[in-house]
Amino acid sequence: MSHTPQSPARHLRRLLELLAAGAPAEELGTVAAEARRNGATAEDLAEVEQATEAALRVHSTLRQHRRREAELTALFDTAGDLAALRDLDAVLRSIVRRARMLLGTDTAYLTLPDEEAGDTFMRVTDGSVSELFQNLRLQLGEGLGGLVAQTARPYATPDYRTDDRFLHTGSIDAGVLDEGLVAILGVPLLLGSGSGGQVIGALFAADRTPRTFAPDEVALLCSLADHAAIAIDTAKAMADARIALAELAEANAVIGEHSAAIQRAEESHDRLTDLVLRGGDVADVADAVAGLLKGDVAVHDGSGRPLTAVGAHGGAASGDAGGAPGGGEDGAGAAEAADLVAAAKRSRAAARAVFRDGRWVCAMLAGQELLGCLVLYGRPDLDGPDQRLFERSSVVTSLLLLLRRSVAETENRVRGDLITDLLTAPDRDPAGLVARGRRLGFDLDRPHILLAARTGGEARDRLADAAVQYLFGGGGVSAEHEGAVVLLLPPGGAGPGKAARLAAGQLGQLVGSPVTVAGAGPAAGPRAIADAHTEGVRCLRALRVLGRAGQGASVAELGFLGVLLGDHHDVDGFVTTALGPLLEYDAQRGTQLVRTLRAYFDCGGSLTRAKEDLHVHVNTVVQRLDRVQALLGPDWNTPEQALELQLALRLHLLSGA
Repeated sequence: MSHTPQSPARHLRRLLELLAAGAPAEELGTVAAEARRNGATAEDLAEVEQATEAALRVHSTLRQHRRREAELTALFDTAGDLAALRDLDAVLRSIVRRARMLLGTDTAYLTLPDEEAGDTFMRVTDGSVSELFQNLRLQLGEGLGGLVAQTARPYATPDYRTDDRFLHTGSIDAGVLDEGLVAILGVPLLLGSGSGGQVIGALFAADRTPRTFAPDEVALLCSLADHAAIAIDTAKAMADARIALAELAEANAVIGEHSAAIQRAEESHDRLTDLVLRGGDVADVADAVAGLLKGDVAVHDGSGRPLTAVGAHGGAASGDAGGAPGGGEDGAGAAEAADLVAAAKRSRAAARAVFRDGRWVCAMLAGQELLGCLVLYGRPDLDGPDQRLFERSSVVTSLLLLLRRSVAETENRVRGDLITDLLTAPDRDPAGLVARGRRLGFDLDRPHILLAARTGGEARDRLADAAVQYLFGGGGVSAEHEGAVVLLLPPGGAGPGKAARLAAGQLGQLVGSPVTVAGAGPAAGPRAIADAHTEGVRCLRALRVLGRAGQGASVAELGFLGVLLGDHHDVDGFVTTALGPLLEYDAQRGTQLVRTLRAYFDCGGSLTRAKEDLHVHVNTVVQRLDRVQALLGPDWNTPEQALELQLALRLHLLSGA
């Protein structure tokens, strides 16, 4: 079958149409073959073949332009991502994804150094399916990636597994094999240029089949790596900037707080100083400190007794010297005082406030002498500025206490002269003594408890000063008289015996040696106060004879010895103290407990003889004595108690009751 030769122009037009349609190179090659089949002359065929070669060159140029355009577009997009950088991981994932797309590889990945571990790790992967490969770590110089990081140069291999240019390790080869990679191209992430550039990572593109990477592909991956390096450096700079801004803001806040603390401290100091200068009392200072620190405040003396308190804590009524001597303390109060003294001593040793048992304690000092302590409740979170304010408040309170003590010592010396004159000659001019006391702010016509205190050795010289400290803030007065220290103080709800015991304990702590204290009164008026002193001295002598040095008691508490020693010989009071419960029981029920007890003692403790004397059954005697025990306590038949009871029974009988 013959073909009519076609004009070369037809074939040339066909080549142009294919180029315009973007046909692949294979279709361009079919035009010459078609001309040959159609019987083109040799001259025409040569012209068509030359035109085909030119079309192929144009096709290649267009393909390169399109590829370059895609690369430039990708680079511009990457630059845009960097300009709007918000999330470093998102930018790095975008770069790796574009590297894989532009190079047409099966996978792409980026590694960064781990400064703490001293190796590199996979930061971002795209197209990877192997968990082993994704968790791979490379030491410097190991594998293709290690060589890129070490030399800061790009490396490519058509078949990594057979390429002996790289240091192969079991872990790296296992990861590459598990991912199925063959051809790998790696380029460094460089900051700076030339020999001074710093490698901060590497970017890779890899295929699962053998492949030779062209120079323009290497250049493209290097451009993307440069963008990745800029992204990482920019993110680091932004992170450093954020940290710096945060540190600057924190420093600014600290400066602001410090400035506010200084201003507050100045205002607080001025307020406290103004209080002192205006003649404010310890209670006023405590109230001001409580307001400044938003807590409850108490002031205690050197023995732990409360002087004043503001709020629900402190053991004293707000603004009142609730720790006045003679007020008495139970066991819990004594333990509390001991705890406060121990905390104050720790504060003195540390030269700062200490926190103990949910409260802040700061020692108030005069040199090394412990005047007392300032206590703050309700502020366990006391910070530095407030703690310094609390400690400064203790200094102001110390100055105020020193001033008050100095005034009190002066007043006590003047009042002490009055007490000495009263005890020496109470009947010489009683009205004058009373008037003189009122001029000194001391009313002798009001009831007072009198305490007589004595100690031995070197402590004797310290007892007078200790008495002034003990009475400080309590409204009492003291004086030395006839080898003892005499204290006059308001009753305060406690009898002379309790007041004597409390004074013995606290005076002993102040002088560091046992102090014996006798109590008498209450007594009002010069004559009665002088008589109370005489009774107190006798009681003091009895305590020493009885071996009770370092203790406190009153005449009434010495039992029959008190009756013998007392000026008024209070027989009825002694009988009532010893037999009162039995007398009251008999009077109310018509029983004979007192008569039964007298018969029991008269018969030498024999139940049989007692029942014959009483003309009752022995069981009745036993029942009555059980009732006696219930009323008087289990120790009623001890020798000491029995002696008291027998003496009281005899006095009761002699009184004709």
